[in-house]
Amino acid sequence: MSPGDPAASPGTTTGEADPEELVERFRATMGRLPGGISVVSVRHGRLDLAMTATAVASVSLRPPMVLFCVYSDARMREALDDVDTWAISLLDASAAVAAERLAMPGRPAFGQLTGVPHHRGETSGAALVDAAQGWVECRTAWIKNAGDHDVVVGEVLDARIGTTGIGGLVHHLGRVRPLA
Repeated sequence: MSPGDPAASPGTTTGEADPEELVERFRATMGRLPGGISVVSVRHGRLDLAMTATAVASVSLRPPMVLFCVYSDARMREALDDVDTWAISLLDASAAVAAERLAMPGRPAFGQLTGVPHHRGETSGAALVDAAQGWVECRTAWIKNAGDHDVVVGEVLDARIGTTGIGGLVHHLGRVRPLA
């Protein structure tokens, strides 16, 4: 950590922190935790919606369940009110460009996966990114608000291991990085 780093000050506080200052320190602190990069996708009518997600976790093996977090005002979140099946593609190291593009806020709803090789999930109908270490197709079990995000928990309907044979992607210190 560098001296100017917002997370570097280990000093004590004598009261509550300024809320925005705390947000910046929290962001800087959590940025040190490497997080796997996935793409969450849903088929909403004739539209494929997809977003990059780093807050993805296995929840349970019996029954198989997984969770991801989505910004409460995102198009993806709105679509989940209409569609109860979705998929997660666990990206491999070759998918960095797609991960960065699908993380951009405000991108057009149409053509989100243009230029991203993918195939359709048989169970969810959602797009599965080809450059992935694996895929899970899910049905929403529940959604719970948590601050400015919603936690989406899904029952796993199918899980498949990819065939790429290369490492994954992580988000660390504000950058997308490949794993060997």
